[in-house]
Amino acid sequence: MAEIVLGIATSHSPQLRIAPAQWHLLIEKDQKDPRFDYQQLLRHANPALGKELTEDVFQKKYQACQNALAALKEKLAAARPDVAIVIGDDQHEQFFEENMPMFSIYYNETVEQKVRAAHGRASWWNVAAAHPDEVQKVSPAHPELARHLIKALIAKGFDIATSNKLRSQIGVGHAYTFVINHILAGDSMPIVPMVPLSINAFFPPNQPLPGRCYDLGKALAEAVKSWRRMSLDGLLQQDREKLSRLPLERLMVLGTGEILNWITAAGAMEHLHPTLLNYVPCYRTPAGTGCAMGFMEWN
Repeated sequence: MAEIVLGIATSHSPQLRIAPAQWHLLIEKDQKDPRFDYQQLLRHANPALGKELTEDVFQKKYQACQNALAALKEKLAAARPDVAIVIGDDQHEQFFEENMPMFSIYYNETVEQKVRAAHGRASWWNVAAAHPDEVQKVSPAHPELARHLIKALIAKGFDIATSNKLRSQIGVGHAYTFVINHILAGDSMPIVPMVPLSINAFFPPNQPLPGRCYDLGKALAEAVKSWRRMSLDGLLQQDREKLSRLPLERLMVLGTGEILNWITAAGAMEHLHPTLLNYVPCYRTPAGTGCAMGFMEWN
């Protein structure tokens, strides 16, 4: 019987990937982003946010985030898992409106990450967040466990979409390459195959409800326990009832929907003890735009 030995969670914002001196690139993006009215946000923002926008504050918050990432990486290295299930979301990297699954599991032998000048419809800030430089890298996946999870979750009543091929120009999405490059990389880390599980956290009309994500996580944990071959690195644990009351409309604003990834993992980690390593609100404009960074572990 397989065992979930550790759960970890991290944000994967561009502000984790690029140095504070380059955060101005994201400020310019926020000011021009067609998905929200920056000027309206600015009019209603707390004037005290200006104190958060100095180079010194940026550097301190960046370092706090990097320290939390290093702690997660150290704990994963110590656990030495045989395989990692990575729960993330796709932002027009593999899936588009013409085919947008609610839940999907990738089951090929390897995952590839690619960065090219023409990177399809993936947004430039996601590419910056995910990849260190111009790169083409192949990492091991785990098709045997992936196929087991697909069958087990379908048996539990979840209609799981599947994929065994990545779009050639993009490769695996930024949520997964961030884990590959910032958590699983390095001389201290053993080679850990991964199973990517994708949640439609961004794009209506078929975003899953928070309660459904939690239940998927619980079913995922049961599926792992029924696999009789290897021990496993899993992800999260939280209170289902509290999470289920989150209104879906609040989760449809830009990246807020990515909390569904954490909620899904929460169901899988229900039997472990949660610890909040850090929460860092990284404001980058007077309008209050930016990314709040969370870092957690369960053991």
